[in-house]
Amino acid sequence: MKITRSVIVALVLLILVSALYRIVPNRPDGFAPQYAMAIFGGALFIKNKKWAFALPLLSIFLSDALYQLLYNAGLSARQGFYSGQWQNYLLIAALTFIGFLIKKINVVNVLLASIAAPSVYFILSNFIVWLGGGGLQRPKTFGGLMQCYNDALPFYPNSVYATLFFSTVLFGGYYLIKKYFPAAQQQIA
Repeated sequence: MKITRSVIVALVLLILVSALYRIVPNRPDGFAPQYAMAIFGGALFIKNKKWAFALPLLSIFLSDALYQLLYNAGLSARQGFYSGQWQNYLLIAALTFIGFLIKKINVVNVLLASIAAPSVYFILSNFIVWLGGGGLQRPKTFGGLMQCYNDALPFYPNSVYATLFFSTVLFGGYYLIKKYFPAAQQQIA
């Protein structure tokens, strides 16, 4: 994707909207756009990989900062910044590599990536929680690991649904812009 002024404006808006959406009260846990943003960035920003990583990371950092402000003001029980958070950022950045694997943007490839990203995140993040103790202190046995995965299982379906939904919005929007706005098609290459 060629980086133009309009692309930068669109990316800034995408980052702001996704960050604000993530802190919406009563949003289903796990239903957020950042995994889809990582896939989208990885698939489109092949030549400008820093943008591919920046897209989801800036969004999540901004929403964490907003969460922290709300927490400090007593308006949220959820902290924005906490120990071990760097692992989340690392895992979100790693999901961008799944987008790099999309050589041809089509429904099947986007669907597979949209299922793979939350699955990889689920497996790795809960393994890290089990390894590091997390808040639950599960035993360092196979049974303890399975307990850790079981604890997180309620969040997994929402992350898959969210990634499928937001990937449809992002990739579908990209397709429609390319198809119906010829002037933009020359800029988005």
